[in-house]
Amino acid sequence: MILDRYLLRQFAPIFLVAITMFVFLLILIDLFSNLVRYLNYEVPFSMIIKISFYFIPKSVSYALPISMLFAAAYTLGDLYARNELTTIFSSGIPFWRFSISLVILGFFVSFFSFFFDDALVIPTLKVKNDLARRALRQHVTENNSDIVIKTRNGRLIYSVDFFDHEKLILNGISIVEMDEKGQFISQIRAASASWTGECWKFDNAVIYHYEGDILRIRLLPDNSSYREHPDMFRRKAVNVEDLGAKDAGLLVRDLRDAGLPFIQAQANYYHRFSFAATPFIVMVLSISMGGRFRKNILLMSLFASLSVAVVYYITEMLCMTMAGLNYIPPVVGAWFPVFLFVIIGLALLWSAKT
Repeated sequence: MILDRYLLRQFAPIFLVAITMFVFLLILIDLFSNLVRYLNYEVPFSMIIKISFYFIPKSVSYALPISMLFAAAYTLGDLYARNELTTIFSSGIPFWRFSISLVILGFFVSFFSFFFDDALVIPTLKVKNDLARRALRQHVTENNSDIVIKTRNGRLIYSVDFFDHEKLILNGISIVEMDEKGQFISQIRAASASWTGECWKFDNAVIYHYEGDILRIRLLPDNSSYREHPDMFRRKAVNVEDLGAKDAGLLVRDLRDAGLPFIQAQANYYHRFSFAATPFIVMVLSISMGGRFRKNILLMSLFASLSVAVVYYITEMLCMTMAGLNYIPPVVGAWFPVFLFVIIGLALLWSAKT
């Protein structure tokens, strides 16, 4: 439809200017928040530029929703101020029909946002964080001590005195195996074990098990069945935000199977999908506000965009915090703000002038 193409042509340049402005602002905020430390450690200017460059995709991810919100609100407000919307309404075209092209655009941008984050934002943000830690000489050790984990649905319990992440060696190992009813089957003790790439190779391991009522002890004949990945023993667990959607789902499953805390990781996993819906939500909100400003359109559109974005992100942050503390289910914490603001947007759209 001609009006759809016209609306998108009015929207596009404003959106490009807005996202450029917001991305530049986010990069400056990140730069100046670390500038003193960069100067203290005499980080070269080229390294600072490189770190900022790898932060661009994440900045785009953050700026995309609010840029769409601002651009849509400003575009519709400008059309209303020039009486173009009045002409459209007089021709019998309802407001929702005129703005449907922006809603569809927001829907497709949400899909793009998910794959953009998965394919580009996550890898580049990891590189950016690694470069920043290296430039600021921040060493993060992944060795761990006094470890207790459960695997295989709680049937296998590892107790490890120390894990050397660099050499992939376990020291002071005790492994208790139980049946499905929680009854003792056997216990393995070994001074150390090294990771072969497929399984743990124990050093002089012995196994204790009952034969009737007598507790027997013998050398462990085969250790090839112990294949728990070394990442399970690291001090710093892999962050869901540093993984793609598929790997993040596997991490949540592994944490749950290992008997480790997984609620926060599960909430972040669901949030990966709900956050991608943000462009669609803000588009619905912006359309409902777009025809409400006839004076100071630029200022009012910017103010409304920032206000709605702040309220949405605060609501999202509170829900995710409550989900991480297990006050509400993780899926509710991730998706409740989405449904809440969709309902608010539809209510505002219903009350909009037409």
